[in-house]
Amino acid sequence: MKKSKRPTGQLVWTKVAVGLALAVMAGSVPAVSADDDQPEKGESLYSVAPHRGATNCDAPAKNEGASNAGLTVERLDGKLRIARGDDLFAEYVYQGFAKPIVYPIIGPHGVGMTRNYPIKEDVSGEAHDHVHHKSMWFTHGRVNGIDFWTEGDGKGRIVHDKLLKAEAVDGRVVIETSNKWLGPNGKQICSDVTELTFAEEPCGRVIDWTITIKATDGDVTFGDTKEGTMGIRIHPNLRLSNDERRGVTTANGHATNSEGQHDGGIWGKRANWVDYWGDVDGHSVGIAFFDHPDNLRHPTYWHARQYGLVAANPFGVHDFADKPPGTGDFTLKAGESITFRYRFIFHEGDAEEARIDERYQEFAAGATAGLPSRAVSQP
Repeated sequence: MKKSKRPTGQLVWTKVAVGLALAVMAGSVPAVSADDDQPEKGESLYSVAPHRGATNCDAPAKNEGASNAGLTVERLDGKLRIARGDDLFAEYVYQGFAKPIVYPIIGPHGVGMTRNYPIKEDVSGEAHDHVHHKSMWFTHGRVNGIDFWTEGDGKGRIVHDKLLKAEAVDGRVVIETSNKWLGPNGKQICSDVTELTFAEEPCGRVIDWTITIKATDGDVTFGDTKEGTMGIRIHPNLRLSNDERRGVTTANGHATNSEGQHDGGIWGKRANWVDYWGDVDGHSVGIAFFDHPDNLRHPTYWHARQYGLVAANPFGVHDFADKPPGTGDFTLKAGESITFRYRFIFHEGDAEEARIDERYQEFAAGATAGLPSRAVSQP
């Protein structure tokens, strides 16, 4: 596996800019679609590199002012609150939207790691676009021909069915739910059981998202489209470019993946992981997103945009790899099931400082979120 090599220096960025220009002239840059945004005229696609402060990756992570108690979970109206004492970590919201989501997500230094809109509409400096990008979620744009990715009339919905588990275990919180995937007419297409684990680790906080989709109502085909699947809409400062027309002026982010590709070059590529980082309120923070080696078509394709959408999508082969339409279709036969596993790490520093490649190896080897990695036998 290739190690992440963070580009530094003006010369490197100049080469990147020249390479991008040549790619545009050659027509090899991906076409813009409904889920795309472009920088405003005169903006640079790449911003000044954020300040890289010291990090502490060898001690259990804890936000300033947090208690020494482990994480706890509290059941509220239509959601579950995960916290350490009075220090909020996240909320799993299972009612009120077209799908279950996790919002907010509080990372190192008390930084909210995802965009607030549209859950909160009065936060300055955020783009009010793509109303279906709600913090963190799992869904797909073509399931038996039905669009579950976007929202509104004629679209699918994922509806909470049962809360199966919500408990604190060894300082972590584990939530398990069952959900129904319903078409526009209310007919069930399939179902899922979703397990979320919330934990604290060196350098930051962790969310594991495991979902088992069951073909409970006949065959289920996940169609070949880039609009999917496990997604997160990140803090506007971690974006790769500003958008003054929509009020975004603080973007200073960078991105890399497990294959050593960077920034806009990670879109549509296959990789074990991707990482976005940048400066927020004087703190260097980032989000690492892991694809489990047991997942379908691992390493997955990444629908990772410059404007802050980051999604793992094993189905959109036509868009990502320029293959014939339908190449990425996947059919789950009636009665069968399939499981997808992902990990998000909300960390200090950049991907190199947070040892993201090393932590991916631990995840791939079976390390449990929040427990010491030394408990896992390394090959």
